[in-house]
Amino acid sequence: MAQRPEGTPKVGRPRSAPKVLPMDAIARSRAATDRSFPGLRAFYRLLFLVVLSTQCTPVHASAERAFGQTHARYAAALSNFVKNGRVDYAGLQSAPQDLDAYLNDLARVTPEEFATWSRENRLALLLNLYNAQTLRLILDHYPLKSIRDIGTLPAAAWRELVARFGGQIMTLDHLENKIIRPDYDEPRVHFALVCAANGCPPLRSEPYVGDRLDEQLDDQAKQFLATVEKNHFDVAQNTLWLSPIFKWYKEDFTGKAGSLAAYVKPFLPKESRQALERSSKIKVLYTNYDWNLNEWTR
Repeated sequence: MAQRPEGTPKVGRPRSAPKVLPMDAIARSRAATDRSFPGLRAFYRLLFLVVLSTQCTPVHASAERAFGQTHARYAAALSNFVKNGRVDYAGLQSAPQDLDAYLNDLARVTPEEFATWSRENRLALLLNLYNAQTLRLILDHYPLKSIRDIGTLPAAAWRELVARFGGQIMTLDHLENKIIRPDYDEPRVHFALVCAANGCPPLRSEPYVGDRLDEQLDDQAKQFLATVEKNHFDVAQNTLWLSPIFKWYKEDFTGKAGSLAAYVKPFLPKESRQALERSSKIKVLYTNYDWNLNEWTR
């Protein structure tokens, strides 16, 4: 999971690639493209109308009240198509209405409304936005074997302008690394953000909600650290094996606890936690990250 693909090389990254684009910039982009590539005119007209509709639709109640902070449409998509942390992408592709309606709901939330919410409700929405938009991104390119198959440059999927929020269209990379991580300073988000890969933490079958967010994040940490192929403590070798996520975002974790071992200890299964407490001079190594799609086939 930085961007979710921090483990991928950065060779070939276009330095001028935009991270965020105002909604009205789509109109300017469409006009320029119409002149140079007339065949794409219909595509940009449709894109402009879709984005315009999300900006102009009136909000009759505050977005917080409209959601009820239950994120009900996203909850319906997750309950129908996510099982044991894996996704029925084929099924979701055939019935994406709840997912798409939810993403449209998020696009209508204004910065002014968002600023009035509690910290927990704001973070819950952003985590859900990241995960829901990742699902939509996979559907847009499905079938595929890995999210890294999207695009031609390394980590291209995280650099597409896809996430609509606060009057802007932004990349998943920007959402995570310029908003979620710096604004909320919460390392447990790395157990909540899911990049559609087997190596990721499991995708919950429910949305994140503000009034249970702390509990949900703790549960995500415990689930992830109990997955032995990703994280475990080898007592005989005095070695703590961790997911590469802990390498990619090491400073996020050590900044809170001083060391990776100290950070993960409260979340480890009881036996591993006790063994870790009895050990000294612990070596930290990293497991392999499985980038294959976290797909569930019915």
